Amino acid sequence: MQRRDFIKHSAITAATVASSSQIHAKSTPTQPIAKRTLGKTGEQLSIIGFGGIVVMDDSPGGSSNIVSEAVDRGINYFDVAPSYGNAQERLGPALAPYRNKSFLACKTEGRMKDDSRKQLEESLRLLKTDHLDLYQFHALTKMTDLDKVLGPGGAMETMEAAKKEGKIRYIGFSVHSAETALAAMDRYNFDTVLFPVNWVLFTQANFGPQILKRAQEKNMGILALKGMAKTTWPAGQKDHPQPKCWYQPAAYPDEASLGLRWTLGHPVTAALPPGDERYFRLAMDVAQSYKPLEPHEEQALLSGGYGVEPIFHLGNDV
Repeated sequence: MQRRDFIKHSAITAATVASSSQIHAKSTPTQPIAKRTLGKTGEQLSIIGFGGIVVMDDSPGGSSNIVSEAVDRGINYFDVAPSYGNAQERLGPALAPYRNKSFLACKTEGRMKDDSRKQLEESLRLLKTDHLDLYQFHALTKMTDLDKVLGPGGAMETMEAAKKEGKIRYIGFSVHSAETALAAMDRYNFDTVLFPVNWVLFTQANFGPQILKRAQEKNMGILALKGMAKTTWPAGQKDHPQPKCWYQPAAYPDEASLGLRWTLGHPVTAALPPGDERYFRLAMDVAQSYKPLEPHEEQALLSGGYGVEPIFHLGNDV
């Protein structure tokens, strides 16, 4: 079967399960989003997180409105990074009224002590807070980056010092390489790991199961990315309908709902949906009425991923 036929088959398959998944996409749930324990930290996080990209380039008023809605619906986990444009500037004031009851995670791309400290202080200023609940090394994809952050004068020195100062509470990392993730977990007692937990990646690339297994063994908090992702954009396509998604998300709303439920069916604490506001609102709906996938739903979802190009592969570290 040609790749285009697989994609067509995926759309047809998703339609066959619409009757069950549309419950999540079209209803208006009233129960608050459930919480799960974040590994050995003992923190209770909403099973859906608020990714800072949602408010990137939004107006201050719009940012306040969507943050307020998220809090009202039960979200207490917020995640942002300096590389998300002006997201920190928008999220800080919008989250300020709820800061004392939220779990705020941020990241640093700094690999050495000085540049990571500079980013930390700037994030604290923009986010209008005196501490971060979780500070993460952003995209520890390369082994060379891991060597830097854990080596002499590396960014881990900033992390550990900031923890003693009360400026951060927990230390984690995000990762897009299975090999680097395993090495990082072996070399340091991290509190959390943030990585893709996605049906296409697990079934078509064997990407993710090994990270999940090791993190469970270490009782780490497991935070999931890309639950609503599907595949890469066609080569050469510069303009696409989701400017806040560098990957092609699962079809809206049915396939995306099933994909997120598949992710939440694994031993993760929380999942971060795409930064596109439409997908984020769908994720909140799914979370408020979350039920594990039925066998026929999982079969339909997985069949739609056969032959699809994954957004990550094993062996991609440098």
